[in-house]
Amino acid sequence: MSNKRERHSAILELIRTRAVGSQEDLRRLLSERDWDVTQSTLSRDMKELRLARVQTPAGPRYTSPSGAGEERHAALSALLPQLFVRIEGVGVLLVMRTTAGGAEAAAAALDAEDSPDLLGSLAGDDTVLLICRSEAARERLSRRIQAMAR
Repeated sequence: MSNKRERHSAILELIRTRAVGSQEDLRRLLSERDWDVTQSTLSRDMKELRLARVQTPAGPRYTSPSGAGEERHAALSALLPQLFVRIEGVGVLLVMRTTAGGAEAAAAALDAEDSPDLLGSLAGDDTVLLICRSEAARERLSRRIQAMAR
């Protein structure tokens, strides 16, 4: 298990310090550090780490929702315009629709921001249930998500 933790740490360090745009790029960088991983192992690691591939002005790159505060905000700002479809709310609940397969990355990025308005989230494939602290918090979070998604 420590081997896996060390590999995960190496992956996170690489995506934080380099513009890694593909799994093959990441696999090559890991290989340079003497981590010989198969494509299936790397895919599993990336899913466990909740890495998301986002479009940046410099091209696509992987990002983690668990970075530092500014990095987490940047990850969410980069993800939402690509994944967001619509959002609706009632009471203290918001239901956010994403593109297929985008809900988990969007929910992880929202959770990582540690917003005082958000208690937590549940993600499916293309739907995220956001549980807010109050109806006023739901309104603030909904407006914020919509603004970031533009």
